[in-house]
Amino acid sequence: MTKIALVDDNRNYLVSLSMVLEAEGLEVDSYSDGEAALRAFEARMPDLVVLDLKMPRMDGMDLLDRLRRRSNLPVIILSSRDSEIDEALGLRMGADDYLRKSCAQPVLIARIRALLRRQATWAAATEDMRGEIQKERQGEDQVMTRGPLVMDPARHEVTWKGETVWLTVAEFRLVHALADQPGAVWLRHQLLDVIGDEELELSDRAIDAHIKRIRRKMREADSDFSAIETVYQAGYRYNM
Repeated sequence: MTKIALVDDNRNYLVSLSMVLEAEGLEVDSYSDGEAALRAFEARMPDLVVLDLKMPRMDGMDLLDRLRRRSNLPVIILSSRDSEIDEALGLRMGADDYLRKSCAQPVLIARIRALLRRQATWAAATEDMRGEIQKERQGEDQVMTRGPLVMDPARHEVTWKGETVWLTVAEFRLVHALADQPGAVWLRHQLLDVIGDEELELSDRAIDAHIKRIRRKMREADSDFSAIETVYQAGYRYNM
């Protein structure tokens, strides 16, 4: 059953909203502050989080920031604050949606369903990518050419415009995955799957550090290198 986490210090609101969501067939866990929610998430992450902004001990923005360091799960801010500044800040920090508590309950339910559908689509895409990665590791070692980029998995060799670029195993896998599907946007947690067992302790944001090193190495071969693009609030893509 799909699990929804509600985080709000208004207990009456938690009870009433829990009843509405449970009537929709959703499993609901409620928390009165961000710290309690974060401790529970360490044991089991929900499928979606609905959170308020103003709470004791850890407010909604702080909780959102901590969640985004480790996960891309859907997050809806549901706040009594009627401020465009708060809305813009919440979306910039990684919230998927921002609604006011005055909104109609059918609207909230529709937004939740839409985000869950999107997450399911991403999960299916990730599984497909894992299958392709597994095939590569089982013997698909053909040389790949994408514009000026040439990659030879069997020899772990990379050249850009004929210049050799020395990449670590993790960096090689990231570049190969991005270049294998030009134009496709890879989310950070999907790229973590690409790296594999050697990097299990990394967080999603550590992918940014890998990409930064890859770009630096590529620009040593070509100062105009720009083939790996950042997609705002999503991830990266290879575009030539």
